[in-house]
Amino acid sequence: MAQCSLTFNARRSEAVLVAPEKPTPYKLKPLSDIDDQRGLRFYRSGVLFYRKNPAQSGCDPAAVIKQSLAEALVYYYPLAGRLRAGPDDKLIVECTGEGAVFVEAEADVRLEDFDGELSPPIPCNDQLLCEPESASSSVIGRPLVYIQVTRLVCGGFILGVQLCHCMADAVGLMQFVMAMFEMAAGAAEPTIPPVWAREILNARSPPCVTHPHPEYEEVPDPTKDRISPADVLAHRPFFFGEKEMSALRRQVPAHLRGTCSRLDMIAAYVWRCRTIALGYDPEDEVGAQFVVNARGKRNNAQGRSPVLPRGFYGYAFVFTVASSTAGELCRMPFSYALELVAAAKARSAADDHLQSVADLMVLKGRPRFATARTYLVSDLTKMGLDELDFGWGTVVYAGPATAMLATFHLPARSAEGERGILVPVWLPEFAIERFVAEMERGILMMEGESHGFGGRQYTTVGSTCMAMSKM
Repeated sequence: MAQCSLTFNARRSEAVLVAPEKPTPYKLKPLSDIDDQRGLRFYRSGVLFYRKNPAQSGCDPAAVIKQSLAEALVYYYPLAGRLRAGPDDKLIVECTGEGAVFVEAEADVRLEDFDGELSPPIPCNDQLLCEPESASSSVIGRPLVYIQVTRLVCGGFILGVQLCHCMADAVGLMQFVMAMFEMAAGAAEPTIPPVWAREILNARSPPCVTHPHPEYEEVPDPTKDRISPADVLAHRPFFFGEKEMSALRRQVPAHLRGTCSRLDMIAAYVWRCRTIALGYDPEDEVGAQFVVNARGKRNNAQGRSPVLPRGFYGYAFVFTVASSTAGELCRMPFSYALELVAAAKARSAADDHLQSVADLMVLKGRPRFATARTYLVSDLTKMGLDELDFGWGTVVYAGPATAMLATFHLPARSAEGERGILVPVWLPEFAIERFVAEMERGILMMEGESHGFGGRQYTTVGSTCMAMSKM
């Protein structure tokens, strides 16, 4: 797939601080022991594309969003504060009310110019975000939210949001953005009132690690990874519609057919194909790591599992990892990879698993999750991204701006209107063609017919911008 040729420069206004519209309390609010993992101390980005809406003629989206930000920060006032380092490097929010960063911008580009490129990494994403993207950055003393509104010459616009990841996970970020949109629509208060409640996810006293956590343990010889930060990565999007999912389901072992999800099947399949393409040594240990939402869990009879209240917007995901030697993963069929993925997901659902992670953070000095020889997967298909309408109509694209550590599963629709899942993959150039061939070969073998991924068209949910999975 050829690299995107779209280039443009955004003309940015001077950044301003947007404070809460009304006075907010001054407080010191410690993060939880799940929130302030070292691996979460960076800014996670999202971009939202909107087309021109004639009904909003004369209405400036930047002004609307700026005002809604000020109103939403009244309820989410910790996001208007600053992080400080407390004892033992524990992160604490000083609720100062200083505000979030806001930037207006103009770009001589049309929404249609992004046609075929609305999956991460979004072209020229550095022009759509206030701050450079990084998987590791300083968060102490900095604004916690950065927002840029970029007006396009076609009348559409792009909203770029960056939020300190240890302040909120993807669900929390969505909740905050939804509150902004509700304020823009004239709501008196958010439909879902934000809840802090970070103390629920603190370590126990005394801390006691009760489950194994291989996701925080490096594989042997991590320097033998086949991907490095210096690599030039090639990008390919894959659309999994009903034909592809049917092919995978036919290979699911009988005892997993009622429990494994689309995420499990796609992740297991891509993990195996990726491992083959990267050409690890047979004895190398490789992993597939997932983020699992801890919301919705119920207390068991002993009451050891925390129940997170509705409106909780902190980090409430845990990592779990499936692992295998590369030789075994490549030699065995897809069902073997799926068994490993299912077992890993089951471990993360064990009682008090989340509390065990919090205890590990305290006892082990807040270790980072391991990434070497690991395929990291995050599912955004249930986030309600297609509901982000605040007066300009259905969002054209809502999702990550960049391709960082994780592969995101995104909601998408084929040219024929079929709903499915888009999986953008990026690999070093030496591996991408082998990966494409293995993905195609595996689906063809499972289907027993001439189909595969070649030539499938998709749109991100809500979009009319077409894209090809060019093989």
